[in-house]
Amino acid sequence: MPQILNNERVAKDWLFKVTYTDLVTIAAASSSVKQIATVPAGGGVEWAFVVQTTAEAGASDIVFNVGTTLADPDEYIDALDADGMTLNLPVVNTGDVMLQAAGNTTILTGLRPASLTATALPVYLKVGGTVANLTAGEWIVGIRIWDTLKFNP
Repeated sequence: MPQILNNERVAKDWLFKVTYTDLVTIAAASSSVKQIATVPAGGGVEWAFVVQTTAEAGASDIVFNVGTTLADPDEYIDALDADGMTLNLPVVNTGDVMLQAAGNTTILTGLRPASLTATALPVYLKVGGTVANLTAGEWIVGIRIWDTLKFNP
């Protein structure tokens, strides 16, 4: 017999604010990678974005990648020119599992989550470039993660 479940959303929005000093710390760590979220077992990712909220200064080669592969986390955001962004204009779903093909901006996702997984997957932010030269800058990395097993008793 069907059960009435709590009507809370299955998806949760994760927001990760990163400043230029945070980037220096991340870049100094092994592989220049920081875990920012986890896709739970039975979950997936609906969308991911990066928005620059404070202008960057001091470097002109800063690159962000967001995804689940530790060595090259580019499934959701791929090779984003973080210092070349337009202030307050988000860049959304540019990664390998979000686009139809490399170099094509046709987005494959929307309300259909990508990277559905049977086991939990970490989501990483990887930074590149001469991060140590940064003197200003702030970004928000956002990701909507579906947890389809949230109501599984």
